[in-house]
Amino acid sequence: MAQRLALCRLLSRPARGSLVSHGRAFSTSAGRRNTFNVQDGSDFQDRVVNSPKPVVVDFHAQWCGPCKILGPRLEKLVSKLEGKVLMAKVDIDDHTDLAIEYEVSAVPTVLAMKNGDVVDKFVGIKDEDQLEAFLKKLIGA
Repeated sequence: MAQRLALCRLLSRPARGSLVSHGRAFSTSAGRRNTFNVQDGSDFQDRVVNSPKPVVVDFHAQWCGPCKILGPRLEKLVSKLEGKVLMAKVDIDDHTDLAIEYEVSAVPTVLAMKNGDVVDKFVGIKDEDQLEAFLKKLIGA
């Protein structure tokens, strides 16, 4: 009986790419694949500077109140573009070298990068309409 119960539990497990909470299966969102946290300078070079797609770079900090508002707002809009643009998140406390290199003097600072070059930038919080215009300009829509 115990073996049969163990086998039933094993067979009822959700497939990879799903999360289970209180017996319910939730699939992970595809939009999250368009957003990533930069791990180090090499990762930034590979995934941002060398990206064939345009990249929005969100320089933020854990202690920054406006960053906590802007980040999710920007992520939501990037996910709606379904892979036309990527979003890199850079914590300035963990990656001061990148913040210095890209002349980040306040947070949040958001860069628009295409073919390794900064093509647009803003500092501070923006509403959704302003963010949509920023992203559309980046992708040429």
